Formats: sequence, C-alpha cells, structure tokens
Amino acid sequence: MLVSPAQPVDGIIPPVGLPHSGMCQFIREIAHHCASTALAFSMHQHLVAAASWNYHNGNPGEKLLRRVAEGELVLVSTGATDWLTSNGTLELCDGGFRFSARKRFASGSPAGDLLITSGRYLDPNEGWQVLHFLLSLRSEGVRIGDDWKAMGMRGTGSHTVILDNAFVPADAVSLRRTMGAFHAVWNLVLGVAMPLIGAAHVGAAEASAKIAREGARRRRDELTAILAGEMENELTAAQTAFESMVRLAKDLDFTPSLENTSAVLIRKTLLGQAAIATASMAIEVTGGAGYFRPLGLERLLRDSLASQFHPLPQKKQQRFTGRVTLGMDVEETVMQVLDVLGAPERAAC
Repeated sequence: MLVSPAQPVDGIIPPVGLPHSGMCQFIREIAHHCASTALAFSMHQHLVAAASWNYHNGNPGEKLLRRVAEGELVLVSTGATDWLTSNGTLELCDGGFRFSARKRFASGSPAGDLLITSGRYLDPNEGWQVLHFLLSLRSEGVRIGDDWKAMGMRGTGSHTVILDNAFVPADAVSLRRTMGAFHAVWNLVLGVAMPLIGAAHVGAAEASAKIAREGARRRRDELTAILAGEMENELTAAQTAFESMVRLAKDLDFTPSLENTSAVLIRKTLLGQAAIATASMAIEVTGGAGYFRPLGLERLLRDSLASQFHPLPQKKQQRFTGRVTLGMDVEETVMQVLDVLGAPERAAC
C-alpha cells in the first residue's frame, strides 16, 4: 500500500517526501521506541540533507543523492571526530592517495555502504591540508572494528572504521582545506545535522518522561509532584532548544554563517544538558522502581549521555560561541593542532 507523507502508520509519519523539519519529527518519534535506531538514522540523514542543500543551491550534490536513492545506500560519517584537524594520513600515489586511519564513532558502519570522511595530507607547497572524500566501505584496506563497547547508544553500531593503505581516487576528493582552519562547509553541515541529531535525544527524553509519569501517578504525593515538576521543566527546555534548532534550519532554506552555526551549537548544548537532566530526574521521580533495568529508564539515561559528544562538546562550543560573539577567528591555534598530531607529524610541522 502506498502511503502519502501525511498519513501516519502506527503513529509514525513515513519519510516519503518529507521536508527537513518533517524528518526531524520522524526521527524524534523513532527515538520514543529506540534511541539508538533514531541516532544511527540521523547520521545517514544529515549527510543526505547536506547534499540536498548543495543540490538546491547550485552546488554538487545530485550525483550523491541519485547514487543513494537508486542503490538504497547507507551513508556513514566520521565528522564527529574529524572536526578542523581530522586524523589519518594521505600519501600521494599514482591516480590518487593511499589512506591509513582509525575513524571512531562511525555510526551505522556495520550496515554502511559509503564512508564520508577526511584525512591529512602534507602538500609540498601548501603545507598540511585536510582532504574530504567518499570511500566505499567495501574497498580493499577498509574494515570495521568490533569495538563498540559503549556505555549507551549500543544499537547504533558506532564501530571504528579501520583504513589500512586504502586507495582514494583523486576524483573522489570533494574538498581541500587548510588543517586547523575553519571552513565554511561546517556552517552547512552543522546547520543541517544538529536538528536531526537533536531529534534523537529529545525523543529519548520524552520517552523517559512518559515512563516516569506513568509510575508517578500511582504515588501522587507532594514530594513526587515537586520532582515531576522539575522533570517537566527540564523536558520543556530540551524540547524548546530542539524546536528552535529546527526553525533555524528553515527546511534547508537557511544561509550558512558563523552566527547561525553558533546559535545552533548553543541550542545543541542546552538540549543535551536538559535531555540528560530529564532522564536522570525520571529515575528520581519513579523512586526505587526506576533503578531496575526492566523499566527502561536505565538505558535511556545511558543513551542520553551520548549527547555530550556530538560536535561541539560543551567547552569547545562555549569557546566557539565566545569567539564568534567577540569577532575573533574560530580557527584552532597552532598548539591545538600540534597537540592532536602524532610524533612524526609534529616533526614534519
């Protein structure tokens, strides 16, 4: 049976022809049932959203979108751990590069098809560069580590992708930028990604609160009422931050800028803090029952903690926002770049 985008199935709106805001709400609903599925799905969707923004703004993007749609391919991102300096080493070879790296937090990698990643290249003329490229997860020299032994979000399959001298064709490189420098591409990526990722966390927070309410109504004493009120405050803060992020994205009709990125990242931090607080308060609201795993709150609390590790973590976000506010550059300093380099790369610098 064909279902139009407006018809819900079991309370979930199907993602057929949905705008960005609709996809955010779809992921939010998935998280009511499984936060890991919602988060892994959001990682694929934010890459599709970035390609869609590019396509509709006259930039390359159509080729990737058609490839994904026609092949029903799953995209895997490593952007969360790459940021401005990236990691891994590219070495020039005939027809392209040889790439070796370990890319952590690659959500969905066991079921993924295409890796959207980046690596460092020491250009003889330009110095250290970061090259962005697409690589098949079935390429020779690419394997998925069995190391996702995480506290929460265990179902995301965020294993490390291990690349050992994998070949990257020269024409696969889509972007080249100076290592450590802030590039405008992040204004696009963060603008489309954070609402989708945040949807998974706000949905999990709503699931926590629902469980707590059901338990608390059986008690209905004064202290429980106060605790429930505090939980609702935290949940509302998470929902407000999320909904504000979705509005900033304007269904992909926004203009990427440092100011917009800062605004999105502020809301990402606020959402994460409130989502964690909601899950924690939900356990307190339910009393001793909340401490038992079968109720489900223990898993939701662990899942909520993952919100801290999406770019940018709180202190980095505050530095970023502060520098944007004061009109300062947001590049990583030379020492920050050196701190993340290994010994051989330090010597080369």
